[in-house]
Amino acid sequence: MRVLVVGAGGVGAAFAAIAQRREAFERVVLADVAPERVRSVVASLGEPARFSAERVDASDQADVVRLIGRVRPDAVLNACDPRLNVPIFGAALEARVTYLDMALTPSRPDPSRPYERPGTLLGEHQLAQHEAWEQAGLLALVGMGVEPGLSDVFARYAADELFSTIREVGVRDGSDLVIEGYDFAPTFSIWTTIEECLNPPLVWERGRGFYTTPPFSEPEVFGFPEGIGKLQCVNVEHEEVVLVPRWVVCERVTFKYGLGEQFIDVLRTLHQLGLDSTEPTAVGNVKVAPRDVVAAVLPDPATLGNRMTGRTCAGTWVRGTGSDGNPLSTYLYHIADNEHTMREYGSQAVVWQTAMNPVVALELLDEGTWQGTGVLGPEAFPPTPFLERLEHLGAPHGRVELPA
Repeated sequence: MRVLVVGAGGVGAAFAAIAQRREAFERVVLADVAPERVRSVVASLGEPARFSAERVDASDQADVVRLIGRVRPDAVLNACDPRLNVPIFGAALEARVTYLDMALTPSRPDPSRPYERPGTLLGEHQLAQHEAWEQAGLLALVGMGVEPGLSDVFARYAADELFSTIREVGVRDGSDLVIEGYDFAPTFSIWTTIEECLNPPLVWERGRGFYTTPPFSEPEVFGFPEGIGKLQCVNVEHEEVVLVPRWVVCERVTFKYGLGEQFIDVLRTLHQLGLDSTEPTAVGNVKVAPRDVVAAVLPDPATLGNRMTGRTCAGTWVRGTGSDGNPLSTYLYHIADNEHTMREYGSQAVVWQTAMNPVVALELLDEGTWQGTGVLGPEAFPPTPFLERLEHLGAPHGRVELPA
């Protein structure tokens, strides 16, 4: 297949490194607004017959449409910040091509009661266009990273194979990653990290629907497997809460990060000082958004791999009644070890763990194992072929039973 990857940052580069080892990818075109960055990624792959570089302004839908017309891909993979989803998503529909991304369009809090009810939901802009994509006979597979993405596949697998009824689907994310030389250095985009952690967290309950809580609410201690250990996890806004109830029958959906007290304290301080704001502020003769300043002074997460040690764990905790009629509590998870991902792919663990999932999804779509039209999340597709393909790729998942 031929794939156009829009965005050559950490995740886009990791996707290319993984796809290079997969025969299904005949041609991969990487496009970015920064020509030197995308040329560097392509040069590092050393296969000019399969990987090439283009410049594109992803904020300009017409520019993306023109690039799709030149490249003629079978699919467009959006590896950009979710703020750019609208023009890339719109360009794919206009150009009539399959679309994938790894995060949904951002939310907007309710202006009067932000910690009680949602305003604009994550992905609302994209999911509202389901019928347009369906009528065009096209697929937009949204949220196909690791969280959302693999976490949603786990939820569907649990519903199909392990449970007769599900009380709660709870995504739980934690790590023991350490970054040498930095007291504070997020392992993923700080812009996205602030958005997720300081927006009102979202919860879904059957009969109540969606509601919000204050940031870092409902703390709990969760024991992560394979020696990562116990971490305090708190509510965070995330796409699974929107996507999972659309296809998985359950009573409640939550998402919690194991952030750690220091990380939470830094984010709270940024919020108290107004440094999380996206509204431009006058500084001398220029206007700049405080959050962009924070992002500019922190290190690029894609460059931290050589300073990182440890592992990151993404997983889905499902509780309810098992297929045998007995109470069941299961955590399905995937762990990425930074030493392994750096040695094998030259990518730090967090971006590699995100990028491997669209590789698998594209292969399943290319061969027809996954099929669909409209705007769909990962839980809309059969989960077993995905998990089997992950194992073939050398990234098997794990499962632990917890006290019911």
